[in-house]
Amino acid sequence: MKFPRVLIIGGGFGGLYAARQFRDTLTEVTLVDRSNHHTFQPLLYQVATATLAPSDIAAPLRWLLRKQKNTEVLMAEVERIDPERRVAVLDSGRELPYDYLILAAGARHSYFGHAEWEAIAPGLKSIEDALEIRRRFLSAFEEAEKSTDESERNAYLTFVIIGGGATGVELAGMLPTIARHTLRGEFRNIDTATARVILLEGGPRILPTFAEDLAAHAERDLRELGVDVRTRTMVTSVEPNAVCIGDERIVARTVLWAAGNAASPLGRLLGPTVPLDRAGRVVVQPDLSVPAHPEIFVVGDLAVMTTDGKVVPGVAQGAIQSGRASARNILRVIHGETPKPFRYHNKGELATIGRYKAIADFGHGLHVAGHPAWWFWLFLHILYLAGFRNRLSVLIEWGYAFFRYGLGARLITRRS
Repeated sequence: MKFPRVLIIGGGFGGLYAARQFRDTLTEVTLVDRSNHHTFQPLLYQVATATLAPSDIAAPLRWLLRKQKNTEVLMAEVERIDPERRVAVLDSGRELPYDYLILAAGARHSYFGHAEWEAIAPGLKSIEDALEIRRRFLSAFEEAEKSTDESERNAYLTFVIIGGGATGVELAGMLPTIARHTLRGEFRNIDTATARVILLEGGPRILPTFAEDLAAHAERDLRELGVDVRTRTMVTSVEPNAVCIGDERIVARTVLWAAGNAASPLGRLLGPTVPLDRAGRVVVQPDLSVPAHPEIFVVGDLAVMTTDGKVVPGVAQGAIQSGRASARNILRVIHGETPKPFRYHNKGELATIGRYKAIADFGHGLHVAGHPAWWFWLFLHILYLAGFRNRLSVLIEWGYAFFRYGLGARLITRRS
């Protein structure tokens, strides 16, 4: 008997949680991703700052889906999608036919027309990105230790983060803690506590998706940690050894990018009739399907989804909920039922700034900051980590790092 074929492209939150909905159903599911693992993206900055190891926040997709006998996982790159023939073409040339397609390919960094900045200022979207940032961050102290020139040392000990969203704020909060506590006393020629962390945000305030009072609280926390927070500051140029803001030139050897996102180019492969926004995201129907192609669903960061007239934010919860909803709608169609409109349920926004420093917005005016928000952030991230081993290892690493200011993944690896 031939079962409906469901193809899922992307193994992030949207793709993984969509695939799980098909367990014990009469379907044939194929999940394709360029990596063989699922990454818990909200904790990537902890890998980038050497607090956690990559294996603490990632798990093999095959292992996560091992109990689903109707599901296969392929590590491959999708090069082309043919909606008329209902096939996706892999980089090997193999064609994957489908009856239903869930596109959950996510997003990458956007440099606003300056692609040349990426080599100088890496962003943070993958394990590979986190390892590169970790390498640059730790190497900066090693290079400063070797240098005999004061100005060069200062350049190595200056870290500039471009973008004041959640990723930028979390990076900015971790770096001074590590420099002033974890690394202090290990070097003989430099004082790591003198490291400068500069956070640049083009808008009027950091954390624009959070309520103003929470954003102000986070900014105060950052300043208490010694971070130089600058808002209404537009970067005009990123050079190998400096960041320019108009006429001002900040000399720094380490620059990190957290300023913008661009949708996966796979959205454009769906054809010229599929509506896209300026960031390349697919404007989907209320049930998450694509106009003129009801068998294709787009979820997560690649989709423009709305609930009560508001655009769903590009966060993990949005991807998880839309992934589940798209799979359930496909099952409804298979069973001859009408698909349901997607409704996003905001379970709150969280951001951590440092030890006991966090903010949480639970909606309906319920705002929490400081110790309670930090403990809730800790609990929630442990809860959503995939796999018991990951939860246990992260708890151990965090406990060591918290009580001893330890740094458990401080290896500098060369770029491949």
